[in-house]
Amino acid sequence: MLYLWIILAVICALAHLFLSKTPKTKNRVIELFLMYTLVVMVGFTSIWAFLGHAFLANQIAAYIGWPAGNPFQFEVAMANLSYGILGILCIKFRDNFWTATVVAFTTFYWGAAYGHVMDIMNHANYAAGNAGAVLYFDMVLPVVLIVLLLAYRMTLKKSLN
Repeated sequence: MLYLWIILAVICALAHLFLSKTPKTKNRVIELFLMYTLVVMVGFTSIWAFLGHAFLANQIAAYIGWPAGNPFQFEVAMANLSYGILGILCIKFRDNFWTATVVAFTTFYWGAAYGHVMDIMNHANYAAGNAGAVLYFDMVLPVVLIVLLLAYRMTLKKSLN
């Protein structure tokens, strides 16, 4: 499922880029890829995670290798909902809002990645939702967001000069 979200983000950014009459500067290309990564990969995937943790808690717990009925799942659901809302709001708000969204999302996802690694090391939890694509997504997506945000900021400064 994660790969479908990635494909959707790329298709949205490319479609916007090629359908827009705005000049296709380096800054504009980076801006669109950053925006759709935030909206789709942070916004939509976090809403998706919220729905799973909130309404399919036992199935998601089994997928992660957690015991069913874990009360912390609802807290994880609410955290995901907050990041989902932030990601979707990135359509409207830019600049420092994007930075705050990247910082918040990165903190949560790198913390989750640390938790997954500790669960692997301490409990040999190799469940797909703990040691599979989710772990790599938790580690790599924040790096992608940071790189895109820095590139956007650098190219914006150059375009203003």
